[in-house]
Amino acid sequence: MGWAASPRIHSAGWLVMLFACLAGFSASDARAESPAVYMQRVQNELMYAQRQGGVSAYANVLRRHMDVQNIGLTALGPHARTLPKADRPAYYNGMINFIAKYAATQGPKYVVTSAVVTGQGAGDAGGTNVDSHITLSDGSGYDIRWLVMKTKEGYKVRDAQVVGFWMTSFLDDLFQNYITENGNNPRALVLALSR
Repeated sequence: MGWAASPRIHSAGWLVMLFACLAGFSASDARAESPAVYMQRVQNELMYAQRQGGVSAYANVLRRHMDVQNIGLTALGPHARTLPKADRPAYYNGMINFIAKYAATQGPKYVVTSAVVTGQGAGDAGGTNVDSHITLSDGSGYDIRWLVMKTKEGYKVRDAQVVGFWMTSFLDDLFQNYITENGNNPRALVLALSR
């Protein structure tokens, strides 16, 4: 799409990938775990996924573990109501592929050696916050606050906060600005994401 990512996105490039993890458990197993256990498992499996790399690997895990519809519709902002429902599947697929391409490109720059859950909030209808500490191969580290949503099947990752910034806000700004710059037509975004 030709967008230049902000330095904050580059400095926390691994966060985008943290929405994803490899599947390998049943729905009943997912319902039995707590949000903290879920996120620890996600992080452990994600480190494996990062070592594997590749756009398709990230896209597959995003489809399974990211709260795609809620994140996607929120990213459109006021334009969500003007995107025809028939165009939504193509939009969601394009959004997933966009994030997966970014993750596959940025992953080697931010190699994670350790990802440890350090706490879990009480949770409510708005989700449960799960705190983690991430250590990179260069020895640097940072804290993440995950927003995990309960679903019928288990959990979905709705967002991640680092250095005070929620990652979906970057996606919201990027997508809404692109739509505004292209005649307030959300289909322009769908076409761009499909390339």
